[in-house]
Amino acid sequence: MTKVEDRILVQEHLAHAAEPKPLSADEKARLESRIKAVLKEKDAVLVAHYYTDPDIQRLAEETGGCVADSLEMARFGNQHPASTVVVAGVRFMGETAKILNPEKRVLMPTLEATCSLDIGCPADEFQAFCDEHSDRTVVVYANTSAAVKARADWVVTSSCAQAIVEDLDSRGEKILWAPDKHLGHYVQKTTGADMLLWDGSCIVHEEFKHRGLEDLKALYPNAAVLVHPESPDAVVEMADVIGSTSQLIHAVQTLPNQEFIVATDNGIFYKMQQLAPNKTLIEAPTAGNGATCRSCAQCPWMAMNGLENLLSVIEKGDQEVLVDAEIREAALKPLRRMLDFTAGMNLKAAGNT
Repeated sequence: MTKVEDRILVQEHLAHAAEPKPLSADEKARLESRIKAVLKEKDAVLVAHYYTDPDIQRLAEETGGCVADSLEMARFGNQHPASTVVVAGVRFMGETAKILNPEKRVLMPTLEATCSLDIGCPADEFQAFCDEHSDRTVVVYANTSAAVKARADWVVTSSCAQAIVEDLDSRGEKILWAPDKHLGHYVQKTTGADMLLWDGSCIVHEEFKHRGLEDLKALYPNAAVLVHPESPDAVVEMADVIGSTSQLIHAVQTLPNQEFIVATDNGIFYKMQQLAPNKTLIEAPTAGNGATCRSCAQCPWMAMNGLENLLSVIEKGDQEVLVDAEIREAALKPLRRMLDFTAGMNLKAAGNT
């Protein structure tokens, strides 16, 4: 897929994306109270990503659910006893939950919430790309469809990609990587692995600009710059910390700096401020409203998760995520490899403390 075709597809999806309407304080209170009650009635648990609306993140916490990055969301949904998992995030997260929990019902506030990385990596084109390079181990980022995962040898998230690729490289394996070229390039540089990269990118992270970040850093010289590795190379090079959402949140808690310039979706500020209330968080500059990304510093599909459609899906049980059985079985293998590998990483880390 060419870059132009990729952008056209993304813009078509954005044109139909509907963000929830603003709510009054009374409306929010009513909806939140009802959601809490219905979650109990339906034996359901709410799992929310760090990039969703703060109200949804808070609800997940208050109802015994989970607010996390995509890897921890997958783990939590797999281990929780609830018969229904409600995933507030984007489509690939719901699919991952269903792949790991075929016996559970997986619901989403809207099935229209997707991801530019997913859109930009169609399964048929990816299959052809893999067939052309059949000598390579296929590693795909979690931000992909179930069908793309089914073609992979490994699935990774930004928190474990470097460790997994490093391990594969140590065994002499050549990598075919998809879909995020910026994260892929970062992993390639840090590991030295032989990697062939698919040409995809995140519409939010790609809008962070080196020049604007440089100017902001001049205004806040003591601020630590936190960057997600889905960002362009020039932005990554300015970072004091490069990492996944959970790793950036940890940095705000542990670094001595009082100010932080944050180059990722601004939904993360809720959890950062909650865990480090005395720190000052500054949104990294993007290309602004005239850029091709209408969502600057906020994913438009994450923003489609709202209190009204959240309540509706729990009450009605519609918007169910379904994955073809054959695709599910194939996609489960690389996902299990990731979960087993990261469980081993955690055991090693615990042993070293």
